[in-house]
Amino acid sequence: MRATVTQIGNSTGVILPREVAARLKVKKGDSLFLTEPPDGYIITPYDPEFEEQMGAARRGMEKYRNALCELTEK
Repeated sequence: MRATVTQIGNSTGVILPREVAARLKVKKGDSLFLTEPPDGYIITPYDPEFEEQMGAARRGMEKYRNALCELTEK
């Protein structure tokens, strides 16, 4: 698929085709995140830093499952 690069004020913007926006489940005003693997860029609506933090939280919840259960019962 092709996206169009355009001038928006003093910035440069990318116009996504309607089908791409629908597949990404994004609408006007949403944020997209760019990550740079060795072979180019990846555009995603998901914040990779947040995903990393949630992964750490999940690992902690799994490790301390018994303690968390005890805390919820009190």
